[in-house]
Amino acid sequence: MPQGLRIGELSAQTGLSIHTLRWYESQGLMPGVIRDQGGRRVYSDLHAGWIDLIDRLRCTGMSIAQIREYAALVKQGSRSLQRRRTFLAAHRMRVETRIAEWQEALELIDHKIGFYEQWIATGKRPVVELPVKLRSGRMKVKTKRRKL
Repeated sequence: MPQGLRIGELSAQTGLSIHTLRWYESQGLMPGVIRDQGGRRVYSDLHAGWIDLIDRLRCTGMSIAQIREYAALVKQGSRSLQRRRTFLAAHRMRVETRIAEWQEALELIDHKIGFYEQWIATGKRPVVELPVKLRSGRMKVKTKRRKL
């Protein structure tokens, strides 16, 4: 009889519901789940690792379809190593781009917070500094009087 985690144990360990774990398996997102003689799922520590990876990939914007595609490559074994590497490298580039976009957004939000802090502290509406996006993709602040 195979040793490992039962679905309830994996659920408790990962914080995911039993329904979600079953759905992950049915969608092909978690390869290598075996069944014992009674037909019950038996998970290993590798499956807990898969759940962590799925969570992080989803957090970085990867779709379920893309995760399914990646899992299918994993099932192919070592012959798909280069494709897996390329797949994840492309996703990493998308994540880096998104981080840069979020960083720009965060800078603008911080600027706006500072604007309100200054207004509250002085009781007077400060001069508005309008961010102007340069061709390089970096933000530059340009001072102008303007109501926002």
